[in-house]
Amino acid sequence: MNKEQTLEFLSKAADLHASDIFIIAGRPLSIKTDGRLSTYGDRLMPEQTSEILEAIYQMANNRDISRLHNTGDDDFSFSIPGLSRFRINAYKQRGSLAAVIRVIAFQLPDPAELSIPEDVMSIADLTKGMVLVTGSAGSGKSTTMACLIDRINHSREGHIITLEDPLEYLHRHDRCIVSQREICTDTENYITSLRATLRQSPDVILLGEMRDHETIQTAMTAAETGHLILSSLHTLGAANSLNRIIDVFEPSQQHQIIMQLSMVLQAVISQQLVPDVNGKNIPVFEIMRLTPAIRNMIRDNKIHQIDGVISSSPGQMRSMDQSLFELYKNGRITKETAINYAMNPEMLRRRLG
Repeated sequence: MNKEQTLEFLSKAADLHASDIFIIAGRPLSIKTDGRLSTYGDRLMPEQTSEILEAIYQMANNRDISRLHNTGDDDFSFSIPGLSRFRINAYKQRGSLAAVIRVIAFQLPDPAELSIPEDVMSIADLTKGMVLVTGSAGSGKSTTMACLIDRINHSREGHIITLEDPLEYLHRHDRCIVSQREICTDTENYITSLRATLRQSPDVILLGEMRDHETIQTAMTAAETGHLILSSLHTLGAANSLNRIIDVFEPSQQHQIIMQLSMVLQAVISQQLVPDVNGKNIPVFEIMRLTPAIRNMIRDNKIHQIDGVISSSPGQMRSMDQSLFELYKNGRITKETAINYAMNPEMLRRRLG
């Protein structure tokens, strides 16, 4: 495929509202829409995947493809005017070049259209502390964080700095000034950029992902000094997310981290995508807000008790299984889907009868 044919295929994927495109030798070009894969054309040979990747690198401002050849991995994003943005993860497999491409619309997502409820969006009203958006890869964390940043951008004044690898949604300056920095392109790495950010008069910092103890430590220090920090983790469930953060640190450091978490954490939003009755993916949320009781549980390292508090605090918070139950009750998902995606399937099965 030459550059024109590659562009034509990217256009087709964007028109079909695909979430991902797969370019892998041994099978045809594939796109994923609402969790289902469709294939186009004949099986690709290794030389064809190389041609497609070279065309994509040309479209991405003639990005140097030698990094991919030398290291076997490359992450970047680029825009095609009038069409869409694309986030590329290019890699080698079985000695041939391959890529998975995330399709990102130019316009920022509308929370109502995406079924993101107001009790999730109201997290944007927070002005300091740390907010975690958690879930497995591809569960919509970046989209939820983009919606929260957009709400902040249109509702109050300040300086928003996003640190992402790579950049996904593009934000225009509105009531806020928005600085968007791409790791490896605009700055060296997360920890370097995060430390620099604290000298750039930020009010809100979006940290694409907390990958190691050093980044987590710096992010919590930033939250302690009065900034609002939004970040993501690849965990499902508020309690699991807290345990993941604590376990990253050496045992000798864990007491201090637990104390910091109990003070700076403001909310944990956990999400997954589930198929609705029409086969379209919709998000399901667990929301934990830091009440005095939950702060005490974190401080006393009784994190295993948090799930019970979330379940017994309707109005303030919601558990994943409560959200699934509500979606089933409103006719949006089937009983089987609710049970399959539940955190406690047996208990939900009894509740559903």
